[in-house]
Amino acid sequence: MLPDASDALPPASWRITLPHSTAAVPIARALIRTALADIDAPADTDTAELLTAELVANAVEHTRSGEPIELVVELLPTGCQVEVHDRSPAPPGGLDFPHPGGEPDPWQEHGRGLLLIRALSSSCGHRPTEHGKAVWFTLPPRAPQGGV
Repeated sequence: MLPDASDALPPASWRITLPHSTAAVPIARALIRTALADIDAPADTDTAELLTAELVANAVEHTRSGEPIELVVELLPTGCQVEVHDRSPAPPGGLDFPHPGGEPDPWQEHGRGLLLIRALSSSCGHRPTEHGKAVWFTLPPRAPQGGV
């Protein structure tokens, strides 16, 4: 007998506390790469790494030192969702809507991370949590690899 939908396993997910330092960025990239590579990943690994690095770097830069940062990865049949939780309740500026005045200054070293997240994810946003906020993005399923 074939299992029905009620027998389906829940999606795979991970929750990991990261150090509140710039060392969190390469750690998060490695964790995403490993999580998506160990299975038949439902989403593009390179894009997931890039966007995760942006969220973690923003959390480190814009929250108080010493406060925990958590990385939450959920693999779904419809792709994957990545969240970064921090203790600041302040919403990330420019994630939901572009900054007033248009594109970032091309000479500035900062200001493109949230633009990348909006452009490369299928959806993104933020939500309040019990201890601060979660900033998230989702990626669609990876296109099947076609043979020649």
